[in-house]
Amino acid sequence: MLRITLAGPGLDGFHSYQCDDHVKIVFPDPDGTHRVPTPNAHQMLDWPKPLPTTRRYTVRRYSGGRELDLDFVVHSGGLASTWAERLAVGDPVAIAGPPGAKSFPHNYGHYVFAVDPTGLPAAARWLEESPRDVSVDLVVEFDHEDETGYPLAERAGLRTRWVPRSLLAATVMELPAVPNTFLFAAGEADEIRPLRAWNKDHSLVTGYWKRGVADADED
Repeated sequence: MLRITLAGPGLDGFHSYQCDDHVKIVFPDPDGTHRVPTPNAHQMLDWPKPLPTTRRYTVRRYSGGRELDLDFVVHSGGLASTWAERLAVGDPVAIAGPPGAKSFPHNYGHYVFAVDPTGLPAAARWLEESPRDVSVDLVVEFDHEDETGYPLAERAGLRTRWVPRSLLAATVMELPAVPNTFLFAAGEADEIRPLRAWNKDHSLVTGYWKRGVADADED
């Protein structure tokens, strides 16, 4: 995982309130040209045509001022991974958003987070910012052992399980039932799909990516 910190006056007016808020990184064209959206009179964005290449990333941390952290899952050949690894201090970065996350409830007594590395930033932010009087089961599936070193806040009532890829849904379904539970699941779309029926009316399940599909998003 690679962390990029964005800073500067361009973040004036930025807001982020939910742990799963995301921004779009607007990548430069192959010739280096930055074609970025511009705000209009309706508090929306006018995007240039053809659309520039973008990718969604979760807001890992926002200081409330002029500093924003984004975490990247680094993998060989990925557009965003290659860009992030080449980024240097002082390079300009264009972002759009966040568009407003789905309302994340704070009135449950127990939470289950089921994520892969792409969902870890949202889970980690929630652990830092949420009330301390609730219990949490965090289930994280990983591809490589070094991913298990991702920093997570320690807190009372937190039980963390790291499981190999493809065991996420099965592990969650075997968790002991706890009354008043909310489920947040984020990761590869097909692997988390079985969780849509688990605790169905008290959950937020989002496919952050889909194997073999660039820039997929499945709500």
